[in-house]
Amino acid sequence: MYDLDKLIIMCREEKASDIHISAGLPLMMRVHGKLTQTLAQPDERQTQEMLYNLLSARQKEDFDKGLDIDFAVETSDGNRQRVNIFRQKGKIAATIRLLNNHIPTLEELHMPELLYKLAEEPRGLVLITGPTGSGKSTTLAAMIEHINKTRQDHIITIEDPIEYTYDSKLALIHQRETGRDVTDFAAALRSALREDPDIILVGEMRDYETIMAALTAAETGHLVLSTLHTTGAAQTVDRVIDACPSGNQNQVRTQLAGVLKGVITQCLMPVAGGGGRVAATEILLGTDAITNLIRENKSHQMGSMMQSGAGMGMHTLNMDLMRLMREGMIDRQTAFAYTNDRRDLEQYGL
Repeated sequence: MYDLDKLIIMCREEKASDIHISAGLPLMMRVHGKLTQTLAQPDERQTQEMLYNLLSARQKEDFDKGLDIDFAVETSDGNRQRVNIFRQKGKIAATIRLLNNHIPTLEELHMPELLYKLAEEPRGLVLITGPTGSGKSTTLAAMIEHINKTRQDHIITIEDPIEYTYDSKLALIHQRETGRDVTDFAAALRSALREDPDIILVGEMRDYETIMAALTAAETGHLVLSTLHTTGAAQTVDRVIDACPSGNQNQVRTQLAGVLKGVITQCLMPVAGGGGRVAATEILLGTDAITNLIRENKSHQMGSMMQSGAGMGMHTLNMDLMRLMREGMIDRQTAFAYTNDRRDLEQYGL
């Protein structure tokens, strides 16, 4: 049988972030954001055996019913991987995200120091957003590990699946996996309020029920950290509100305005000249001016508010792209490829 453990370790040595395995197709890995073929090429039968052997009897049963399967697996080198097994054109396929065993610090991730302050908030809602593969889970893990080292608090994480594992230091940490420890995010959040938490990490705010449970947890004196798949801070506010029924949206605006501490949007871009990736960020803080815009449904004005709030640590994505260009970290072409407002970026004189 083909050795998946060795394959993952080999791809990790190549600095891959993801592996794509598809029966009948070349085996691919993503390195510094770009897909490339690996040297290893299992045939169709080997691919099926290799992936089926990762599944429990229950997971095989669910997969045969047509469900996609999400779980984490640990390789012999002690590193964890997030695995999604699915079908395409009737054949088995998988995407494997290679996670770091070491939880990096926010400083090692070159994230703004403001994230340390947001991690030290006693209560409220902090959202990390960005497209798939932008490093949201790693940023969240770095924030949780900072809390773990500095606060005597009870942290509950709700994940699908568990990605980074923590050793309790000053904090007590309980990690719950949906589908194994609890049925779903919303149910876990409701239970969490009866489990004496100080901080709750919600892997993703996927639906109205989860959003409402997260807002309630933040309102009742907890620090809630979560993620959304959005590409800008203003879009994040709109996404949270638009996920709710129209009759509830005014109430949700009021609740969100009352608890929001910050939104950090991030994207990972290739470094100029190759050799890695660097994160660009957009930061929105829950200032009085920003929360008024949320209540009044004027999220389109948040861009100018972030520009004028630079002294408090706020900035737009384009402001950070310009900073990275000045520092020689990215080139002009990359900046335009990742901007969420091309016309605004052109006004910087690029």
